Amino acid sequence: MAETTVRRGLRDLDAGEEWERGRVRRPGAGRPAVTDSDPEVEKALDALLEPVTVGDPMRVSVRWTSKSAAKLADELRGMGHLLVDRTVLRLLRRMGFSMQGNYKTREGSDHPDRDAQFHYINETVAQALEARQPVISVDTKKKELVGEFKNGGREWARKGTPVEVNTHDFPSHARGKATPYGVYDVGRNEGWVSVGVSADTAAFAANTIGTWWEHLGRERYPDAQILTITADSGGSNSPRGRLWRRELGRLAQQIGIPIRVLHYPPGTSKWNRIEHRLFSFISINWRGKPLTSYQVIINLIAATTTTAGLKVYAHLDENEYPTKIKVTDAELAAVNIERHSFHGDWNYTVRPPDPNRAVIKS
Repeated sequence: MAETTVRRGLRDLDAGEEWERGRVRRPGAGRPAVTDSDPEVEKALDALLEPVTVGDPMRVSVRWTSKSAAKLADELRGMGHLLVDRTVLRLLRRMGFSMQGNYKTREGSDHPDRDAQFHYINETVAQALEARQPVISVDTKKKELVGEFKNGGREWARKGTPVEVNTHDFPSHARGKATPYGVYDVGRNEGWVSVGVSADTAAFAANTIGTWWEHLGRERYPDAQILTITADSGGSNSPRGRLWRRELGRLAQQIGIPIRVLHYPPGTSKWNRIEHRLFSFISINWRGKPLTSYQVIINLIAATTTTAGLKVYAHLDENEYPTKIKVTDAELAAVNIERHSFHGDWNYTVRPPDPNRAVIKS
């Protein structure tokens, strides 16, 4: 520091002035705060933010704005408040604003029995696993265009040799559309994925489960007495779908044992185990790789492994699954379905057809 500064400090000490620890200026020194020289500036800034501020009106401590500090400063200067964008940033922090991004937490409608359903699923699955009964988690993975299209993510390659793909992802340029439906064996950490070339329907979902049973399930669980399935509440395995229930009845007849289905509440599908134990690793395995053919998709799915020992099987399902299938009242009545005492709309058991069961004739 300068010699004159040291001399001023010595004079202050000789005068016996007491200083707060850490203070470097005499109280009151420095430029006055903008709110002191311009008491109306905060009110003017808040008025500018009000039309474009988003957030929870009941939590004013958490607010953010879509206007930049430079734009706000420019508008304030037009109103007679002389300040720069740095001062606006300081005022915003003082007023409780901050830079924030989106945070994924909302799960749709908050059903009052949501937590109870989670407990019911966990307890039922735990009991089935303890009894060495098969438990599978099922769902449809995101549909993929087949062809020379950009696939998100990056992978190691020699510098300057990126894989060249189409500039635009037009569906009309695709060789087809792949619809992967997965079955995740919770007890064995094993996956089965059918890659469909047709629509994602309940018939496709049930056929995938049946194919898994014929190729893996029957051998893995020769003494199975009941098959437990956890699924979300939408798409091809929606509990409200008539076709889903009819196909489950046919599947129960095919495998010869009851099928117990437990659905996650609406908007909570990401908690289904297949999402974070199978599909997430498939996405990691094929990131940055164009899905140029169905065979490439099958190979990439089947090559997915984890350090925890995940093993995945995949096959191509070339069957056509028509949409808008009408299921009659008689067909639905023929399904031997038993709704559980707790939320029978989410939890039910489909048993093989009972020949003595009364059927409503249409």
